Amino acid sequence: MKKILFSFLLLANLPFASNLMAQDYPTKSIKILVGYAPGGAVDMVARTLGQSISAPLGQSIVIENKPGAGSNIAVKQLIDSPPDGYTLMVAANALAANMSLYKPQPFDIDKDITPIAMIGRVPVVLAVPAESKYQKLSDLISAAKANPDFITYGTPGNGGAPHMAIKLFEQSSGISLKQIPYKGGAPAITDLIGGQLDLVAVNMLEIAPHAKSGKLKIIAVMSAKRSPIFPEVPTVAESGFPGFEASVWYSLIAPAKTPASIVKTLHAQVEKALQSKEMLERLGSIGGEVSPGTTAQAASFLNSERRRYEKLVREANIKPD
Repeated sequence: MKKILFSFLLLANLPFASNLMAQDYPTKSIKILVGYAPGGAVDMVARTLGQSISAPLGQSIVIENKPGAGSNIAVKQLIDSPPDGYTLMVAANALAANMSLYKPQPFDIDKDITPIAMIGRVPVVLAVPAESKYQKLSDLISAAKANPDFITYGTPGNGGAPHMAIKLFEQSSGISLKQIPYKGGAPAITDLIGGQLDLVAVNMLEIAPHAKSGKLKIIAVMSAKRSPIFPEVPTVAESGFPGFEASVWYSLIAPAKTPASIVKTLHAQVEKALQSKEMLERLGSIGGEVSPGTTAQAASFLNSERRRYEKLVREANIKPD
C-alpha cells in the first residue's frame, strides 16, 4: 500500500516538477539545429539569433549543422530530443513542404513540433547573366511561352523554397521551364555565371554579391515588396501578377510537449532579438525583414504554409531529389 501511495504521489507531482524545472530554465547551454550546411542563409539567421539571445538567457547557444534530406535529418533529431528547451531548431520553408513532398510523411508539425516564434523573411529572386537576352521578366515569359521547357533554371534542389517559388510562378504565368537541381545555391550560381544556365532562383543572400559586382542581373523579386538593397528591381506582383508572393521564411521551433513556460521565455527573447540592431542589420543586409508576432500566429502561419505546399506538390507533381 505504501508503494502504491508513493507511486501515486510521484505521478501526481510530475507536472509540478516539470513546471519547477521550467521556472529555472535555462541552466545549461542550448543547442540550435540547422538542417543545412554552414554559410547559407538559414545558418546565418540561426547564428545571429543565437548571439542575440545568449546573453539575456545567461547561457551559451551552440549551433549544430545537420544537413541532408531537405532538412529532415535535423527535424528527426529535434523531435527525438527531450522537450526541455535545450534542443531547438531554426527551420525554413522545407518544414512545411516536406510533409507532402516525402513519402511516407517524415513528421507531422501538429503532433511532433512546438512552434516558438517566426524570425524573418528573405526574398527569392530570379537572376540571369548580366548580358542575358532576358533583361526583363516579360522577356523571359515571352520566350518561355514560345519554347516550353527550353529555358533552364537552377535551384538549390527539389522541394526547396526557390524551387517551390518557381513552380508557383509557372502556375501563375502559364509557362514551363526546365529545372536543373543542384546541391545548394552556390554551384547553380557558378554555372549561371559560366553560361551553363539561363536563370537561377535563389535567396537574396546568395545572389546579392554577384548582382552588385555586375556579373548577374536580378530581373524580379518574388517577395511582396521590392528589396531595399535593389529598389530598382520590380516584384513579380508588379510585373503583371497581383498578389504573387514567395519568400524564404525562418522560424524557431522545439519538440512537441515543450512546457508552455519555456516556450514563453524563448518567445520573449526572440521578440527582443528581432528589435536588436544586429538582427535588423543582418537581415536588412540581404534584403530581408524581421517577422515579429505571437506564438499562436507562428503556429497558424506554419499550418497555412503546410496547406499551400500540399496543394502545390499535388498539382505540380513535385518529387524530392
